[in-house]
Amino acid sequence: MGVTGELRELLRLSGFRKLLTVRLVSQAADGMFQVGLASAWFFSPDAAGSAAAVAGRYALMLAPFTIVGPFAGVLLDRWRRRQVLMLGNAVRAVLTLGMAATVMIASPDAWGVLVLGLAALSVNRFLLAGLSAGLPNVVAGPLLLTANSITPTLGAGAAFVGGGVGFVVAWVLPPGRGADATALACAAVVMLLGALAAQRLHRDQLGPTDPRRGNLRDDVSAVLRDLAAGARYLAARRTPGQALLVMAAHRFLYGVVFIASILIARNLLAAPGDSAAGLGTFAVILGLTAVGGAAAVVVTPTLSRFTGPQAWIALMLLLAAASQLLLCTTPARAVVLTGAGLLGLAAQAAKIAVDTIVQRDTDDAFRGRAFALYDVLYNAAFVGAAVLAALFVPDDGWSRGLFGALAVAYVLVAGWVWLRADRSPADVTLPDLSREPEISPTLP
Repeated sequence: MGVTGELRELLRLSGFRKLLTVRLVSQAADGMFQVGLASAWFFSPDAAGSAAAVAGRYALMLAPFTIVGPFAGVLLDRWRRRQVLMLGNAVRAVLTLGMAATVMIASPDAWGVLVLGLAALSVNRFLLAGLSAGLPNVVAGPLLLTANSITPTLGAGAAFVGGGVGFVVAWVLPPGRGADATALACAAVVMLLGALAAQRLHRDQLGPTDPRRGNLRDDVSAVLRDLAAGARYLAARRTPGQALLVMAAHRFLYGVVFIASILIARNLLAAPGDSAAGLGTFAVILGLTAVGGAAAVVVTPTLSRFTGPQAWIALMLLLAAASQLLLCTTPARAVVLTGAGLLGLAAQAAKIAVDTIVQRDTDDAFRGRAFALYDVLYNAAFVGAAVLAALFVPDDGWSRGLFGALAVAYVLVAGWVWLRADRSPADVTLPDLSREPEISPTLP
């Protein structure tokens, strides 16, 4: 039928259209919220701009994705997913309005803003999981593969558009609490529209068809056991476990650079107190990072077939090291932007290769748990980076010694991958899923 024909078939499905509308509106609101939050927490003249303050808020932003993420599925198998989408959007709208009011009355650094922001981000984690979990209930058969390919892409596009709207709101208004509060209030309005869009779905349309009734504590314990079994399997299989550890190291180092970029954009490349200029500079940094990532999508399939995924990862880590050596020279705008593009290319190209290794070398019985662990490590590495950044990144974000140390760390990881990482997986006898206490590899 072709992708275009399948998309036409999907759009004829009333349930899919309604769920897609919820996704687009919800993720547009999420993009607006994240830009409003970044403006308030990182670029507002009233917010503390020290490395410790920025790193602490950054860790708070990622905590829900690290802690809540693995357990979201347990609750989504118990609660009506349509209710999760409807009430979740409504709840985070209320939380976001509360943040806007607190920013106006107190300051972006007030504890109320931090707590409400953490709660809103936690609710958003459930919404994203609920959108994916409900999709098979409105799309069946071969069209489900196309739906799974299209909807996340469209959702990411909606988040990008929403973020652009949030940036324009924060940029055109006079810098200060009023601009930050207005951006958050606009996001809250779109969240309420998402709740109304979810209400158009039938109460039980998204499932679960047979809600779980057992003890919640047992289900949470089962998740922990499954993740532990998955970790043992990946370690025994070697190549996917090593790939995940390398990616965690890469994200850890990248996270330090990301926080340094916020500080450079705010405190070095913009005039003191000019939050609009700082936010605009950081938006350009993110844009060039995204351009580098887009280039990786084209370059990686073409060139990595000649090197193999492990060698490709090592080469990309060396490219990341080169980007840090470039930043050692000067914090000039052109150098920072060029470094962002190179690091974006290296990060996304390495991620594509890691994804390939994990998918190729993980048995289907463990693949879901492998990517659950991937998600946890991916975000936990960023939280760890925030801790390191709070200790070692200067308040203006730039230090020749810092970027030199990051370059050395990238080279060391690349050297380990090139010289020591396995190129083929170990043979493993599959255990009885999560019940097996130990998995022993059998070398080929």
